Amino acid sequence: MSRLANPSFWVGKRVLLTGHTGFKGSWARLWLTNMGASVTGYALPPAAEPSLHALLGAGQTIDEYLADIRDSDTLAAAILKCDPEIILHMAAQPLVRESYRTPADTFDVNVMGTVRLLDAARHSPALKTVVVVTTDKVYRNDESGRHFPEDAVLGGHDPYSGSKAACELVVSTWRDSFLRERGVQVATARGGNVLGGGDFSVDRLVPDIVRAAQSGKTLDIRSPLATRPWQHVLDCLNGYFTLAEALHAGETEVTALNFGPSPAEPQIPVKDVAAAIQTAMGLPTEWRDTSSEDQPREMKTLGLDPALAASTLSWIARLSQIEAINWTARWYDGWRRGGAARDLTLSQIDAFMRG
Repeated sequence: MSRLANPSFWVGKRVLLTGHTGFKGSWARLWLTNMGASVTGYALPPAAEPSLHALLGAGQTIDEYLADIRDSDTLAAAILKCDPEIILHMAAQPLVRESYRTPADTFDVNVMGTVRLLDAARHSPALKTVVVVTTDKVYRNDESGRHFPEDAVLGGHDPYSGSKAACELVVSTWRDSFLRERGVQVATARGGNVLGGGDFSVDRLVPDIVRAAQSGKTLDIRSPLATRPWQHVLDCLNGYFTLAEALHAGETEVTALNFGPSPAEPQIPVKDVAAAIQTAMGLPTEWRDTSSEDQPREMKTLGLDPALAASTLSWIARLSQIEAINWTARWYDGWRRGGAARDLTLSQIDAFMRG
């Protein structure tokens, strides 16, 4: 079995979590506080309505700054007050199609936001560990269908991917120029396409399915044959947390790790993911192919090689892609039937930790 985040490690740890109002950030905040960490959140107000952040009541349980990652003064004040031992940097403009609409802002947030964070953090006296979350899309994708290892060439066809590849260079520069000499361990985490309950973002497959079901409209799918390294949010976060633990303990000096499903699993196209989620939620398996419509280019194939995470952390995905789909569907189905988001989320965290 895969290595699991160690609750005893996180008890009392001061953690600055950026992007805590987003989908993954909301799961991360709840899991970390449930393990006893002292979390300070820093992010913009939630962009989606509803938002998992609000459904989980995050503002009632942690110190939070609802501010822009590019606001140097507020960011410095948050770091000074939190005095973090660990920083998990997840704040970003995370959407490919939005990056075509706002390319300059995407680079500003993802690149210069990271610059401002790391520059402020290098003066933080207690800091020992930084994990910067980038993406599976940092690699120069030749559409060959191969699974990219960490030493593959970085690049990016779309502005989002390019901004995250540039973010990798920023992290490397600040690590080599400032943070390593202070004994601060810094690494990037490149996660696959994440599934899980409570994602209400625009331009994402599962939220689109839920919105279509609620509105009674037919689901639109832009790229039905595209494949992605699907994984559950808990597997992805488990990778981030165990990486932070290993860096903090001096168990590894790895500078970047992929987190995704085993390459031995068959690649599942978007249309099959949609059908599986619709079936698991008791919905008609209906959708409309919009791939012929004029729209920005997105990659058709994408795969990650997570072998280095297995060898350095003993991390492997605990849930198969099919299990990730089913867990996601159960969360949304429970929520649609009146279940409390916090209870549904904590129940899945507990089940994941119990294996």
